[in-house]
Amino acid sequence: MSKKNSSLLFNSIAPVYGLFYDAQKKRFAEVIEGVEKELDLSSFETIIDIGCGTGALCSVLNDKGLSVTGIDPADKMLEIARNKQENKDISFIQADVLEGLPFDDKSFDIAIASYVAHGLKAEERKRMYAEMSRVTNQWVVIYDYNDERSLLITIIEWLEGGDYFHFIKYAEPEMRDCVSEMKSCFSEVKVINVDTRAAWYICKPYA
Repeated sequence: MSKKNSSLLFNSIAPVYGLFYDAQKKRFAEVIEGVEKELDLSSFETIIDIGCGTGALCSVLNDKGLSVTGIDPADKMLEIARNKQENKDISFIQADVLEGLPFDDKSFDIAIASYVAHGLKAEERKRMYAEMSRVTNQWVVIYDYNDERSLLITIIEWLEGGDYFHFIKYAEPEMRDCVSEMKSCFSEVKVINVDTRAAWYICKPYA
């Protein structure tokens, strides 16, 4: 799917995503609390949410006391996020990580991307990892599927024809081996399963 078609799709389904905002917030809060012993996000100051959608994760991060920036290429998603009164202190910016982010190197303590990586092609994921590493000075968190997929997800992803199956098979080594412009993306990668079918891939950016 082209970038243009992808943006059109997510703009068209933004109202549907909005219906699940509260449920997403609840789940994100549970996951963040569950990994606090491994990575306590509230101990940091700034975070950027890559592909923030309607802003549910951003809202939870804001509740944790972080200064939050959410970016997404779909303006309709961002419109829903901005219209939530609870998100008035969050900076939402229309941008595409694959085209480069409008931030200086090491602008944020943490960068997180929730269920974005598996929908990208391998080369696109490499660009995303490299860009997240560039703008981050502490940790990059890729929150996505692990290899314990359900039959329903298998069918949906097969029909979509994306790169999901390659991602879940090689996610960790792909991140460890990621090289962009002759520079490694991450110096270390740690995997924590946060749900039956989901993991946090916690990556250390190169200085």
